[in-house]
Amino acid sequence: MLTLFTDTDCDITPALAREYGYKFIPMPYAVDGKLITPYVDWQEFDSKAFYNMLRAGTIPTTSAISEAVYLEHFEPEFAAGNDVLYVHFSSGLSNTFENLDKAVETLKAKYPERKFYAVDTLGISALCLNILMEVSDLYKAGKTAEEIVEWAKVEVPKFPMYFFADDLKFFRRSGRVSGLAATMGNFIGIRPIIYLDNNGKMVSIGKETGRAKTIDRLLAYVDELGEDVAAHRVVIGHSDCPELVDIVAGKLRAKYGEDLRIVVTVVNPTIGSHCGPNGLGICFHAKHR
Repeated sequence: MLTLFTDTDCDITPALAREYGYKFIPMPYAVDGKLITPYVDWQEFDSKAFYNMLRAGTIPTTSAISEAVYLEHFEPEFAAGNDVLYVHFSSGLSNTFENLDKAVETLKAKYPERKFYAVDTLGISALCLNILMEVSDLYKAGKTAEEIVEWAKVEVPKFPMYFFADDLKFFRRSGRVSGLAATMGNFIGIRPIIYLDNNGKMVSIGKETGRAKTIDRLLAYVDELGEDVAAHRVVIGHSDCPELVDIVAGKLRAKYGEDLRIVVTVVNPTIGSHCGPNGLGICFHAKHR
């Protein structure tokens, strides 16, 4: 048997996990020094309250999870005779994957007959969610873990996500976006356009003023890079700006048809701690990132 795993940095929820056949690893964050584990310390993400907290000035922190946490999730599967396929957020954004590697080595030594597979989405939030849903489709269609991993080698680079941040202080603090200082300077009201490159790193590639121009810039990337857009899901991720989601979804459907499969996700609190409120991104199928 094969057990699918993902993590909450991929915007998975218990409901989505049931629908798409995943078990998931909660990625924690801390507020005023108190560690909070999603779907353990609370059962439903109150995104409005979380992002209002950020708007009021609180900036949560995040940290890597330990080798022991990975063992806690994966070892019961190995002990039960199951292999594991883990679809995870970008390894280029956290040193948590050093601990993952240690856990996998420990498990391989203890259960040499078992196999561990990984699909690095090279992304966060909506990008990860799009890929994990595709992986679920493949698994339900009877594809093996090996076939899914081979699919990912070709297809992961074809799922870009372009997004904007509304408040730069969150990204400035995290330092996870290259080129941000050069792109932005100290201008007020300018929004950086950011994407996940082929190494899973966040890169600032431009700027716009005003939400209307910023949205049009994101949609221009879909038009320019899109490949078989309507044959795949388009995932819109947002950090508590549903009014902008409606605008973007309307424009996408006007371009690609009313039956376009649009999935809307609220950016999870761990990633939201870095991007801040009022941001929006689009993940779609493309010729390349």
